[in-house]
Amino acid sequence: MSPTPSSSSSTTPEPLPGAVGGSVSPEPTGNGPAVNPETGIAPAGQPLTHLGSSTEYIGYLDNLENSAGSAGGDGGRVLRRRALDHEEYHALVQDRMRNLDALEAAGGARLTPGEGLVVALDVDGTILDLDGRVSERVMASIARLRAHEVPVVISTGRGIAAAMPVVRHLGMTAGWMVCANGALTLRLDPDAPGGYEVVDSRTFDPRTAIETLHAAVPDGIIAVEDPGVGFKVSRLFPNGELIEDQRVVTLDELVSQPVTRVVLRAPGMSVERFSEIVAGSGLHSVEYAIGWTAWLDVAPEGVTKASALEALIARLGADSAHTLAVGDGSNDVEMIEWAGAGVVMGSAPQWVRDRGDILTEPVWRDGCAAVLDALIERVRHP
Repeated sequence: MSPTPSSSSSTTPEPLPGAVGGSVSPEPTGNGPAVNPETGIAPAGQPLTHLGSSTEYIGYLDNLENSAGSAGGDGGRVLRRRALDHEEYHALVQDRMRNLDALEAAGGARLTPGEGLVVALDVDGTILDLDGRVSERVMASIARLRAHEVPVVISTGRGIAAAMPVVRHLGMTAGWMVCANGALTLRLDPDAPGGYEVVDSRTFDPRTAIETLHAAVPDGIIAVEDPGVGFKVSRLFPNGELIEDQRVVTLDELVSQPVTRVVLRAPGMSVERFSEIVAGSGLHSVEYAIGWTAWLDVAPEGVTKASALEALIARLGADSAHTLAVGDGSNDVEMIEWAGAGVVMGSAPQWVRDRGDILTEPVWRDGCAAVLDALIERVRHP
């Protein structure tokens, strides 16, 4: 991943036949969000949730000198996300324990380390904040679960190149990861090239999807994922939006081989209009999810985070009833509904909240960490 434009972006080659709305770049170009120097992680450029949209989690500050990390201003008053103090966090863990107890009392499986537990975690907006940071509480809670030999599976919409810095920062050199919304399953291995091995890859022929989307949104940007490398694109995405490197190619190259994902981006178009156009395109052969911006992810038919996790836990000898999954976006819904305990972050839109079993606090208030620590506490307080 390259956080700043490469030298190849300084020239503009002539368009080639078959290109879609752009010229062809011979080398990958990085124009995504800057990598956080503390973590080595680039924050997501295209969030699926509005972090900060829940005003009850925003504190007002009168002192502008103490407004570092502010989320906005209002007549001299500053909004800032406030982390929980120790007592508040302890109370939150107790609340999550009660939630888990209630699920079990209602007929759910016993979810605790040593009972066949598997934990699946989304990345952006769940364990990673908008600045590309993982809090100390999240780091510690994941480490505690792994010390109890609980499989912790990172399950993300990110491609491999954008996801690997996350697991490296977490210290996960072994284990499992689901990428590209379920199209790729990786076994983490420090001795393998790049630190991983792809054990499952689900692809589809992108020709019909790309031709349909190009006809529906002629001015849109179309991209296909090149696993472990980045994206091939019809033209460059707006600065700061795509984490991975991108290389401008012709339409013929975009449709030339099976892919794990197709992305359509329509800068400047409203989500409502974009959704109407996509819904009317007749695209039924693949699965798709629209985010908060005019952005569409197209995956192989039937492939979701849940489908990848179902195959993975069979390999691990576990089952969905003993799986706890945490997420916050539209691409997490299938995973949340599939798991024995589906946990939704407090920053999620209401329709996603409605699909979960447990609602926890947003990422800046360590809602995910509280759930994981509640699992550990259930060992001490059976």
